[in-house]
Amino acid sequence: MDHISHMICEQFEAAEAEKIYENMIEHIEKVVIIKTLEHSCGNQIVAARLLGLHRNTLHNKIKKFRIDVGRFKK
Repeated sequence: MDHISHMICEQFEAAEAEKIYENMIEHIEKVVIIKTLEHSCGNQIVAARLLGLHRNTLHNKIKKFRIDVGRFKK
């Protein structure tokens, strides 16, 4: 929780007020995707299923957030 509070304070300093919500949601979404990819050992189909997303949607989000899926493969 402290991590999130700290991020909110940074957002107030770094962005306009209307961007704070969007930035926080994107940060949380990225963290959830990374954790799910770790859990699935980089298997995007399994990760998409766990997240309730279509695999193409997950692939687009991985590209958007510039996540290196290779680092999760074992």
